[in-house]
Amino acid sequence: MVVGLGAAGEAVAVALARHGYEVVVTEDNPTDAKRTLAAALGVELLESPDRRRLVEAVRGAALVSPSPSIPPRHPAFAAAAEAGVPVLSEFELASWWSDTPMAAITGTDGKTTVTTMVTDMLRASGLRAIDCGNNDLPLVAAIEQDVDVLVVEASSFRLQLQDHFRPVVGTWLNFAADHLDWHQSLDEYAEAKARLWRAQHPDDVAVANADDETVMRYARRAPSRVVTFGAGGDFRLEHGLLRATRGDELVAAADLWRAMPHDIANALAASATALAAGATLEGVRSALLDFRGLPHRVSPVAEAEGVSWYDDSKATAPHAATTAIQGFDSVVLIAGGRNKGLDLSVLAEEAERIRAVVAIGEAAPEIERAFAGLRPVTVADSMDAAVAAAADYAQPGDAVLLSPACASFDWYRNYGERGDAFARAVEALLS
Repeated sequence: MVVGLGAAGEAVAVALARHGYEVVVTEDNPTDAKRTLAAALGVELLESPDRRRLVEAVRGAALVSPSPSIPPRHPAFAAAAEAGVPVLSEFELASWWSDTPMAAITGTDGKTTVTTMVTDMLRASGLRAIDCGNNDLPLVAAIEQDVDVLVVEASSFRLQLQDHFRPVVGTWLNFAADHLDWHQSLDEYAEAKARLWRAQHPDDVAVANADDETVMRYARRAPSRVVTFGAGGDFRLEHGLLRATRGDELVAAADLWRAMPHDIANALAASATALAAGATLEGVRSALLDFRGLPHRVSPVAEAEGVSWYDDSKATAPHAATTAIQGFDSVVLIAGGRNKGLDLSVLAEEAERIRAVVAIGEAAPEIERAFAGLRPVTVADSMDAAVAAAADYAQPGDAVLLSPACASFDWYRNYGERGDAFARAVEALLS
C-alpha cells in the first residue's frame, strides 16, 4: 500500500510494481488527475477510505509506504501497527534495490544548497552524479539511472522510516527545532536525523558540524569514520582561506559569490562531502568559485536609496531566519506565515540587529508578541502592504529581509510563490 499519490507516491508505486508487487494507493484527496494517473499506472486507487476499509486494506499488505507529506498521525500508521505490517519510506526500498554509491545530506537548514554544491563538485571532477531525494526526483526513481554517485537530499520524514539505507558519505549539517507539526517531539526529530548514519560501515564517512552540539553528540556514536567541518573542524576557515583536512587550501572566502557565516559553513560541508565521495580538489575548487546560490535563500532582489532587499522565503523555521539575520548589521524583518508548531519568540534574540518588524500571515500575532516592547511592529494583511511598511521603516544601510520563520501555506502554495510575490511587490514599489 502506498499512502498518497504525489510525486514521491507515484515513483514508489511505479518502483514497487516494477519489482513484482501488486500496488494499492490510498488517497485522502482524490482528483480526476489522480484517478487518471492511477489508471495509467495500473494500480488500484482507494479513495478517502474510512477506518474500516483502511484497516482491511492494510491487513492484506506486505508493507505500507507513506508519502513524505503524510504525518505519523495518519490512520494508515495505526492500521499498520495494528496489523503488524512494516511502514517503510522510499529510502528503505531504494536500499533494497540499488548498489549505486550514495552521498546523503540532512540537516534543519541548507540541505538543498549543499546537495546542489556536492553534485556540482562531483560533476566538475568528471563523475556522473545526480541530486535526488527530497526534490523533484525521488530516490526510488533515481536508482534506475546509470550514474557514479547519487547525491541524496535526506529529509527526516524519509529517514525515520528506514533501517538499511546506507550512504557511503552521510552529512548532517545542523540541528534546530523544526517540523514539530510532523514529529511528536524534538528528540524524535533528532533521532530521525541520526538514522542517516545507522547502517554505515566502518570505512564509510560521517560528515558532522563541529559547531553543533546535537550533531556531534550523535556523531560520536556513528559506526563510521567521522570528518568534521566548522570552527576547529577538519574542514575550516583559517585566515580567510577555506581549508580541507590535511590543510589543503580550497578557496579564499573572499572569492566565493557570497561569504555570510552560513555560506562558509555550507561550502565547508559540501567540500568535505564531495571529497569523501570521490571528487578531486580541483573539481571542488571549480564548483565553489562557480556557485551562485539558489532562489529564495537570502537572494538579492533590489537595491535603492541605500536600502537592500532580500528574499529568504525558504526560511520556514526560526533557526533559518535567525541565521539569515545574523548576516546583516541592521535589518527590517518581514516575518510570519503558518507556524509549524515552533517557538517564534527566539527571533527576538536577534533584536539588536533588527530595526523594525513587519508581521504577516496567520502567525502575525505571535510575531507581534515576540517583539512587543523591543522593536516597532506593523501587521500587514498582504505582501504589498508588508513591503510598503518595510520601506517606511528602512534607512540607508539597512537590509529589508523577507525571512518568514514560518511555512507559506496560509497565503501561498509554497515558499517559492511567496518569494516571487515579495519580489514583485518590491519591484512595483521601487518603480
